[in-house]
Amino acid sequence: MSTPVISSREAEVLALLGEHLSNAEIAARLVISVRTVESHVSSLLRKLEVPDRRALSRRAAESAHAERSRSAPALPARLTPFVGRARERAELAEAVKTHRQVTAVGPGGVGKTRLALAVAAEVAGDFADGVWFVDLVPVTDPERVGAAVAAAVGVGEQPGRGIDDAVPAALADHRSLLVLDNCEQVRDGVASFVERLLTACPRLRVLVTSRARLMVPFERVFPVPPLSRAGGDNSEAVALFMDRAAAVGQPPGPAVSEGVVAVCERLGGMALAIELAAARWSTLGLDGLTAGLSDQLRILTGGARADDRHRSVRAVLDWSHDLLEPQDQALLRRVSVFAVPFTAEAATAVAGFAPLDPAAVTDGLGRLAEQSLLAVTPSASGTRYQPLETIRQYGTERLTDAGELIDVRSRHMDWCLAGARALMGAGGADWRARFDALADDLRAALTWAAEQPERRADACRLALSLAALAFTRNLLGEAQQRYEQAARLADDAAGAAALRHAASVAGCRRLGDDMFRLHRAAAEAARRAGDSAGAGRDLADAATVAYRFSTSFTRIPPVDEVIAMLTEARKLSGDTPAAEAAVALAEAAVLADAYGAIQGDTENTVEETVERAEQAVGLARRTGDPVAESAALDALSGARSWAGDAFAVAGLARRRIDILASVPPAPARTHELMDALAMAAGTALGVGELPEARRWGKQLADHPLLAEAGHHATSWILTADAFAGHADEVLTRSVRFLDAWEHSGRQRSLSLGAAAASVAMIHGLRGDQDARATWLAVVDQADTAMEQHRHGYGAVFDAMVLLHHGEVDAALERVAPKPDEVWKWVCWIWHHWYVSLRAETAVLAGHPDARARIDAARAVVTGNPVATAQLDRAEALLDGDLPRQLAAAAAFDAAGCPYQSARTLLLAGGDHATAGATALAGLGLAPKSDR
Repeated sequence: MSTPVISSREAEVLALLGEHLSNAEIAARLVISVRTVESHVSSLLRKLEVPDRRALSRRAAESAHAERSRSAPALPARLTPFVGRARERAELAEAVKTHRQVTAVGPGGVGKTRLALAVAAEVAGDFADGVWFVDLVPVTDPERVGAAVAAAVGVGEQPGRGIDDAVPAALADHRSLLVLDNCEQVRDGVASFVERLLTACPRLRVLVTSRARLMVPFERVFPVPPLSRAGGDNSEAVALFMDRAAAVGQPPGPAVSEGVVAVCERLGGMALAIELAAARWSTLGLDGLTAGLSDQLRILTGGARADDRHRSVRAVLDWSHDLLEPQDQALLRRVSVFAVPFTAEAATAVAGFAPLDPAAVTDGLGRLAEQSLLAVTPSASGTRYQPLETIRQYGTERLTDAGELIDVRSRHMDWCLAGARALMGAGGADWRARFDALADDLRAALTWAAEQPERRADACRLALSLAALAFTRNLLGEAQQRYEQAARLADDAAGAAALRHAASVAGCRRLGDDMFRLHRAAAEAARRAGDSAGAGRDLADAATVAYRFSTSFTRIPPVDEVIAMLTEARKLSGDTPAAEAAVALAEAAVLADAYGAIQGDTENTVEETVERAEQAVGLARRTGDPVAESAALDALSGARSWAGDAFAVAGLARRRIDILASVPPAPARTHELMDALAMAAGTALGVGELPEARRWGKQLADHPLLAEAGHHATSWILTADAFAGHADEVLTRSVRFLDAWEHSGRQRSLSLGAAAASVAMIHGLRGDQDARATWLAVVDQADTAMEQHRHGYGAVFDAMVLLHHGEVDAALERVAPKPDEVWKWVCWIWHHWYVSLRAETAVLAGHPDARARIDAARAVVTGNPVATAQLDRAEALLDGDLPRQLAAAAAFDAAGCPYQSARTLLLAGGDHATAGATALAGLGLAPKSDR
């Protein structure tokens, strides 16, 4: 089959389709007309033989991903040539191609990492989606393995799921090779994570290097032997020695080859030992090497349990160490506490104390690098140094032997605390890079300090700092983990505060079960600390969460359990303002169902709900806490929605945003703001303020927390654009929505169901029934309460499609229930749309109650520009008033609803109908037969 020829302009259009831009946005970017873009899109659909725009966008995104995989090196660059191991390279490459998971095992210094990198580079062409390398040396917590892999492959967190779930979802359809290096210290974490990864990603291969196997049934073990000494001068071991010795400026001559063979034999073919010995060649010569190694090997002989290969590496490390000046020995062992490459400034702060002169640290680093004991790498923040992992472990042993472990670890801890303080509240374009450069050291210091009773308070401070920094870095899973860790390290009072922060982070992650658990844990901590009012507030918060965020639970707490908690909260709260306000809000949520929870009691009266919510707002305002006031206002907005006051609901959502604007971006404020933005977008839509709905929706979409959650990010923009009739924009964004929703594990939410239904509506308006059916199936899986689809937004969207195609009787039937019969399903956002559509269908169907429906609807929608124009059009049709129909078209345009404007022209007939058809085509809503 011949490859289709794509012009340079078509290639540009295709690339922008991969960025999910609309035709109008592509036209603006390329400075061409929308018609020209449409022509290019049609041509691309034909040439690439794909069925629709979504497939075209996916093809473009895949091409861009493949190009990035080809152009961006995923493997560390080799600074020295790879020598020998032809047999092992071939066998390991074949094992990687044949088996899902291979573990290259061997002692430290044998050359596992170099071999794995060489093999990964060789087989990279067999993996269309690239090769990823993850160095696990800095990882000390088995639970952080998934986060390390996510950072390496560029996967971020998504609301509603942990990072360990996000990585398998992101790589599910990738044909890739993942190299996990230095796994021995976190073997258990690697084993469980790799098992989940391979189960979810059938085309993924994993290559592990470790000193010991993972001990899992799916593992293929590949023992890495020492370098071969067979062949004397021509052996692999000698070839490595000669190459590294030549690199230091004085290559060995033929006369010493026999001695070199003997040295390599003494070193057991261990690659690291040979490289370190060769680095000394220019200064010691053969006799110096031989003497030094012979002495050390004599000292280290014996011991029935000793491993010759381990002895050879330790021999060279001992020998290299003993050749150093005392100050350089101290420096080598002290810098072993750094988890990642460090600067000279950092080394001075941690290692620069007697007997080491701080002013001599930089020179000492240079000398250690010259002896191949430190690797040197440039970075944006200056030169950085790092020992190989084997040398780092050796340095830690020496640190213990010198009795300096506690002192140096403590200095490293203090340096980390100072670094964390410097990052807190800082900004700038390089903040993220600065955090990333420090984060693994913070984690390592915290792991050590948490086990030292005398440093427990410092460990708590560092855990709190790391939690806040991780939250700013959008590492929400770690932020929650660190707040919980801080709670375990703190006293009960401080622990309760840390648990409240953890609950707020869980809220940002859409993890209702965790929010509920953490608020209850905070209550227990507060109770132990003697803070009864605080315990009451936390129990009330837990009760509120169970109802307010019921759709984010995997298991909704039993109603009786929550009511019992609320009763206990009343007893404990006393007359403390914050606790009183929390209890009042919980009563509005639980007893009056102000939030419309899944488990809520529908028998509550509107008056009772409004009264309880208003009381909660008043008490929250007295506390002076904007976050508490925002939560109470959210309850009041729910109560007002039951009362049918859509304008008040929209105003309350905007008020929440205003009062949160001046609050620092802590987890609780961020959680509230995300919810407020979503409510502002939805309620603006409910009162016909389509441009405002889109503006709030865009602010929500641009929030960093939704960077990896395209389904949540685009949901309200999709819905607003669908009502406006911007078909191109909806179809473009629907690609991102669907991909993100599928990668999220097909999460459920009311807003996700409505967004999917809005895409289905656009396909319905375009006459593409197959695509509409596909998206209606998404609705069935994405919504949490199908009554919303049956009687709420589903009725609205279905009626619009039916009216568009002239199926008036079917539309009349779809909105047949009186508003007060379906009030709970339409009153939040869809009420105005429902009553105005119900009036219009009555007019078009000649229903005898048509005028009565118009009058009744006017009493509800006055002030809504779109719904008012729709009723004006319906009444004009009923009266045969053409000028008023055309005035309605202008009103729709002014309200940002071009679809209804075009449809008004169609209903007007004659030349107006021709103009209406042209306008619909411009929106991308031409009938399928015309496209």
